Amino acid sequence: MTLEPVRLRWPALVVLCAAQFVDVLDVNAVVVALPVIGRDLGFSARDLQWVITAYVLFFGGFLLLAGRLSDLFGRRRMFVLGLAVFTASSLACGLAGSPLALVVSRAVQGLGAAIVAPAALSTISTIFPEGRERNLAMGVWTAVAAGGGAAGLVLGGIVTDVLGWEWVFFVNVPVGVTSIALSFVLLGAGRGERASRRLDMWGAVTLTAGLFLLVYGLTRAGEAGFGSPLVLAAITLAPILVMAFIFVERRVADPLVPLLIFRSADLSGSALVAFANTATTSPVAVIAVLYLQEVLSYSPTSAGLLGLPFSLSVIAGSFLGSRLTGSFGARQTMILGLLGICAATSLLLGISAEGGLPYVLSNAAFSGLALGCSAVASTTRGTSAVQEEERGLASGILSSCAQVGTALGLAALATIAAARTGALTGGGEASAAALVEGFRTAFCVGAGVAVVGALAPLFLMRGKGEG
Repeated sequence: MTLEPVRLRWPALVVLCAAQFVDVLDVNAVVVALPVIGRDLGFSARDLQWVITAYVLFFGGFLLLAGRLSDLFGRRRMFVLGLAVFTASSLACGLAGSPLALVVSRAVQGLGAAIVAPAALSTISTIFPEGRERNLAMGVWTAVAAGGGAAGLVLGGIVTDVLGWEWVFFVNVPVGVTSIALSFVLLGAGRGERASRRLDMWGAVTLTAGLFLLVYGLTRAGEAGFGSPLVLAAITLAPILVMAFIFVERRVADPLVPLLIFRSADLSGSALVAFANTATTSPVAVIAVLYLQEVLSYSPTSAGLLGLPFSLSVIAGSFLGSRLTGSFGARQTMILGLLGICAATSLLLGISAEGGLPYVLSNAAFSGLALGCSAVASTTRGTSAVQEEERGLASGILSSCAQVGTALGLAALATIAAARTGALTGGGEASAAALVEGFRTAFCVGAGVAVVGALAPLFLMRGKGEG
């Protein structure tokens, strides 16, 4: 494997991490700003969630295609292209004057983020030698990536209250421009070496459309019920499109995802862990913020600041996970992390309509620590499971599973919470007690998802060859 000059590795890591930080920061920063955005632009209550969902869907839906492009056309080229798209669309988001303009700009922003993430992650796995240095670099990456999402809860509230919601998007512009300029100095070209440059567009379309319809169906079910014709159509078509994706991948000359890559138990297990990590922690964090604002009447800034323990513990957990991965192996670290996420989520069952701040803070601290451990272990093991020329694809698979986990987890847990609350109120105005009961039900399901996720490394991966 050809490595970049030693003196450039760590400065290059700073640039890669800065781009990833703003990529994921926007997801949670917008959560805190949603009520203000809705009032200013005139969103309906039903459509407001698409400000988040459009970003996450395009982020997760195009990661696999972006990973393939990174392998074919070069990591630096795709990194710069993705940053340019992300930066320009961030500016468009801040300037949006209507709900449609903002949702479309958020979708394009998610596309830019999808191009950046696998190019950056595969670059890290290429410029750092396997072992201690790569484990440490992955620890830094995971801390910044996971911490960016968590920090969004903190910064989103402050920026919205002080400067206005537009600046949640405007702050990305100088970071993006600076990172693009430094990329040409610090990053090698990393050109792909494959002779074939055909792209599997049918695979990308069927997979993205299937995921979109599944999330749309789950989201609409919370409002219209599963008996709605639109919901039934979406949920029925989604698995058909996913099966069509598998059919396409088996027959095209250059598949978006060579299905044989999943013969690697390490990659398959790591992908499932990445999904379980975010399918639990991301929606639980969003629901906790809603609880603080809708039940306990905290302001956006206060609710966001209460996410600080999660931010700090994710960073600490990432470095702890790096050490545990080197000492005990990635498999054991993933299992420990997911069981920790389950325990931390279970703490939230103690919330009530009268109060529950200690439970929210305890969950934030412990789940962040556990998430950091599990995420760095799954990223390290998954990207090390394939050859160098396939690391862009592996990075895309891992990142896509994490983003799809966020989208599906948020849609599913929000629907479960709304259904439980609706059952208690009979369709009338929800009381604080009914909201809390709905939130608790969602937390129970989230804890169960973490336990199921821990079974993936336990049964799919072998104990040997750790790290």
